[in-house]
Amino acid sequence: MTDAFAGRAARLSLGLALTFAATALPLQALQIAVAVHLPAYFAASIGVELTVVAAAFATVRLIDVPIEPALGIAMDRTRTRFGRYRVWMALGAPLLMVGLYMLLTAQGGVGVSYLITWLLVMYLGASILMLAHQAWAATLAQSYDDRSRLFGVMMAVGVVGAVVVLLIPIVMEQMGYAEAQGVRAMVWYIIALAPIAVALVVWRTPETISPEPHGQRFRLRDYIELVTDRNMSRILLADLALSLGPGWMAALYIFYSRDKMGFTSGEANILLAVYILSGVAGAPALAWVATKISKHRTVMLSATAYSLLLVSLAFLPKGNVLASIPTLFFTGFMATGFNVLTRAMTADVADEMRLRQGVERSGLLYAMTTLTSKIAAGGSIFLTFNVLSAVGYDPKLGQANTPEAIDALLLSFLVGPIVFVLLGAVCLIGYRLTAERAGEVRRLLQIRDHEILYDPASALEGLTGEEPASPQAGR
Repeated sequence: MTDAFAGRAARLSLGLALTFAATALPLQALQIAVAVHLPAYFAASIGVELTVVAAAFATVRLIDVPIEPALGIAMDRTRTRFGRYRVWMALGAPLLMVGLYMLLTAQGGVGVSYLITWLLVMYLGASILMLAHQAWAATLAQSYDDRSRLFGVMMAVGVVGAVVVLLIPIVMEQMGYAEAQGVRAMVWYIIALAPIAVALVVWRTPETISPEPHGQRFRLRDYIELVTDRNMSRILLADLALSLGPGWMAALYIFYSRDKMGFTSGEANILLAVYILSGVAGAPALAWVATKISKHRTVMLSATAYSLLLVSLAFLPKGNVLASIPTLFFTGFMATGFNVLTRAMTADVADEMRLRQGVERSGLLYAMTTLTSKIAAGGSIFLTFNVLSAVGYDPKLGQANTPEAIDALLLSFLVGPIVFVLLGAVCLIGYRLTAERAGEVRRLLQIRDHEILYDPASALEGLTGEEPASPQAGR
């Protein structure tokens, strides 16, 4: 029986990978719109106070803390005739659309309670879509290298959605529309794209629910083990830091580009499009590098390069778009490796946990990584907006701010991301779930899945011990 399951899992076709990646189109577009444009839109165009915007985004992230893991647990326990993750994706799209529409209709003077309510609805829909999509990907691609490739394709497809959403305000500015009108058009694009992308994935992607032995009970220590596992804990800490760095930059990008560099809204969006579009090349390239030197080493390499490249931003000539393109391209190239590879690493940990505990934990594990990203995003907006407010920076004044306020803007834009991204690289020191260990875990899972189907009593007996019958290396 061992020989029958010793072979490598079949590699996913490019067509299936591209089809499955469709959900990344609206999700990546949403991340750009929310992280870069919506906070500035509420503060500068709608007239909401900086502290109100900061409080709204930070509060929603805090509310996400209990919701995110609950969603992950619910997904892991879902078993229907339509699949496990398919039904959740069908639920997430309408919530996302309603939340975005209500934020779109916000008027001047809107209060923090209104923003919190509809940001929460929007984020709930986005969380469901993202968790289901990533957990589904972990079961769709089953080998160590294929997971890097699939998550690389997902990121590359998502970049296309992000670039298109960035082109909207650029084109509208050329047509004479105001910046606020361009932001609203971006939101309408996401509302229209979400149901189409999700329907395509739900319709065309196969889903298989792994067999699980009967008699498994809820054990608190199993959930504690997910967080304290030496590999997963490193992923969570690294993901928090690696998300906080770019999120910090995203929160200040519009202000920095406009008030420090003197770019128009269209020029700022062109440069941001270069940063995002570089992910089309960066995601598959870094996924390929990961197959050669391992995923965690590739993350550490890209994080170091990203931080070094950021230093050059301080020396770029003001108002020169062409001079800024190389730095924006290569920083974006490196940044794509953070999310792609940590998510692929999470899939490997999910396999090891299923071997050890006997039940699927992908949804909860991805809830943890998604939660760290959301905490970082909300924390970056809260911290940076409050810092700028404290030093006297006013987004409504633009370049008329004092030189001291502009200097504080530049310092905030660079120092935070460099520190946190380097910290993310340090967190992965000691990570041990290598390609060899992941391959052995997959082999043992295939054997046990076969036993569950044909000899469930034997499979359940194998789960009564504290550790799985597997090599101890890398634990």
